[in-house]
Amino acid sequence: MKSHISTTINGDPVEFLCDPSQTLLNVLRNDLGMTGTKEGCGSGDCGACSVLFDGELVCACLVLGVEAQGAEIETVEGVATHDQLHVIQEKFLEHAALQCGICTPGLIVSTKALLEENPSPTEEEARYFLAGNLCRCTGYDKIIKAVMDAAATMRQGA
Repeated sequence: MKSHISTTINGDPVEFLCDPSQTLLNVLRNDLGMTGTKEGCGSGDCGACSVLFDGELVCACLVLGVEAQGAEIETVEGVATHDQLHVIQEKFLEHAALQCGICTPGLIVSTKALLEENPSPTEEEARYFLAGNLCRCTGYDKIIKAVMDAAATMRQGA
């Protein structure tokens, strides 16, 4: 029997029906058409499906859709404001910190969580925080440069 879920996603109230065994990742992608969040491993090891769930960074493949009841969820679709990319997204583009795009949404959301928690991370702190996000294409130098540049720009109020 499907459950009726009322939640908030990217600031908007959302209602959906889901099977109790359905993951939040599956609900986002298949039921709500929010395909920005990617499935990499399905076991919480790669970070491609990272979302903010009540302000906490989680892997959407490890959260059940029914757990979204009353929660506030932010996906990569909620990072930009209307047609304006977030500074983090701009810096990922500027530093060519993306290639195939599977890891990118999770890295963007994870970077946002990092910079909300620590607006002035050291490179070591950024690497440690993002260690749960795996990238098979770019290596990590461009990603870390983008993160550090985004942090500096955000501290300047841009």
